[in-house]
Amino acid sequence: MVTNQILPCKGRGTICAANGGGVSPLTTGLIANRKNLIVMLMAIELILLAVNLNLVAFSAYLGDLVGQVFAMFVLTVAAGEAAIGLAILVIYFRGRGTISVDDVNRMKG
Repeated sequence: MVTNQILPCKGRGTICAANGGGVSPLTTGLIANRKNLIVMLMAIELILLAVNLNLVAFSAYLGDLVGQVFAMFVLTVAAGEAAIGLAILVIYFRGRGTISVDDVNRMKG
């Protein structure tokens, strides 16, 4: 008889819930602040790493490798996002001389 196989909450569930509940408002606040473009990119990376931590923790708890494999795909997407984001940031800095998000509205074609 299988009872409550999704999350029996024996310690790991509360850690994962605290991770998702604590990191998400912090990074959302950093993105909403919008002062510096580098801080915004770092906040997105922090969100993706929190998702990976949850995927790996639940995968290990349930004894399934699907979450760990999916975490590897998320890591590759995060690496690509960081590379492209930093390349755009460098090009923007060379053209404007600043990385302030307030000056982005001048980028109209």
